[in-house]
Amino acid sequence: MKIYISATLRSFFGRNAGLEARGNNINDILQELIRIYPDSEKVLKSEDGKPAAFIRIFAGEEDMTDPARHGETLKEGTELLFLPVIAGGSPHVPLVSDERRKEVNLDDKEIERFNKHLLLREIGVKGQKRIKAAKVTVFGAGALGSPVIQYLAAAGVGSIRIVDPNEVRLEDLQCQVLHSQRDLKRPKAASAKDKVRNINRDIEVTAENLTPDAGNVMSLIEGSDLVIDCSDNFRSRYIINDACVLWGIPLVFGAVYQFEGMVSVLNHENGPCLRCLFPEPPAPGLVPTCAEGGTISPLSGIIGSIQANEALKLIMGVGETLSGRLLRVDTFGLRTDLLRVKKNESCRICSAKADITEVEDFDYEEFCGLKQDENEIPVEGFTVEELTHRIESGDPLTIVDVREPHERAILRFPGAKVIPIGQLARRQNELSPDIDTVFICRQGKRSILAINTLREAGYKGPMYNLKGGMDAMKDVIFSNEGGWL
Repeated sequence: MKIYISATLRSFFGRNAGLEARGNNINDILQELIRIYPDSEKVLKSEDGKPAAFIRIFAGEEDMTDPARHGETLKEGTELLFLPVIAGGSPHVPLVSDERRKEVNLDDKEIERFNKHLLLREIGVKGQKRIKAAKVTVFGAGALGSPVIQYLAAAGVGSIRIVDPNEVRLEDLQCQVLHSQRDLKRPKAASAKDKVRNINRDIEVTAENLTPDAGNVMSLIEGSDLVIDCSDNFRSRYIINDACVLWGIPLVFGAVYQFEGMVSVLNHENGPCLRCLFPEPPAPGLVPTCAEGGTISPLSGIIGSIQANEALKLIMGVGETLSGRLLRVDTFGLRTDLLRVKKNESCRICSAKADITEVEDFDYEEFCGLKQDENEIPVEGFTVEELTHRIESGDPLTIVDVREPHERAILRFPGAKVIPIGQLARRQNELSPDIDTVFICRQGKRSILAINTLREAGYKGPMYNLKGGMDAMKDVIFSNEGGWL
């Protein structure tokens, strides 16, 4: 039989997530497990020799916890799940063990430095030593990474690895308070490393100027007690999530968009992973990173601070965590929601039915509905120069802007017809099939989606995409416009 062991029990089973044991019924399998892993008897049996009352046992989707059913013959190939009941408010197992805590000491300078932590009964000397012994990997040194990295360093986390492939740009400084003007064009990871060393030179900090992918992510998080996801794209998020599940490492997830943010603790105490929360992509055109919406500056600080707070609680094993819960923060309406989220028992990576056994590169464009199918008619496009020439030559064109309102407010396209992607099908009669129609967005990706949407709706007129979108067009000055776009 194949047996799936909850993350909270794995230390009694050689840290294995999945096992195989011989037996025709649950009684036989329990005895076999205790024979192979003697320490497991502490959690599988109570003092009177009966099955432990705090563990539920599932055979497939059927609850077999009742000892009266433990003698029933199981079908060959049945998958068993051993799931401990976790009571709200009960102490959590700290990510840093007692053995590792005892290996570190606090000197007089650190006692003075972390005095406000030491005064807290829930932290004290033991908690601060766990923080010092902790190893944390942070993906992203941007808007969310800025508060996370600074608070982890200020709290005294002993080892921090920072992973980010980008350079600091002027537009980053609005939200990414970790960086300053003197850091422009520097790798964010290197800039963040300098800031950490300025906060606390005793911290071991590593900067990795690269993009997480299937080939490197497992090595990047190997040996970490905790991973914090401060990335800004779905491809990285799913790669990071899958690596954490495969290593059995908890993940603190955070995301922001405009005035709203969310935080959760994933892959911890048999809680859900990212694929449990979001197994399918949103409808095309609604994914925030595809729309590339703005974010109010303080929001990243709020969400990132909560991520750092969750990280410290997990390291020390104190307080209530967001495992199995999703915290939503709306700074515009000044509202918070704490939502219960369940583990998906059919999750492709963290359930007993998992079929993902290694990290796979995540196709971001396919997720957003932007990838072109091999059987689709290729989407033709104009370069910036070609479109400029046609406009200045007075050629008849219909230009359709599918960007979000806040994007158009920053940079408009003169004379463009504004039609959101979701309205294209019902408003296609506003377009003339006898005239070339050019679709524009910010980077030339959503416009491809717009063309394919109209084709699906039956529109037959000639349609073209502006290659590179408005990002490529913004420095062009039309002679007939006499100014910036």
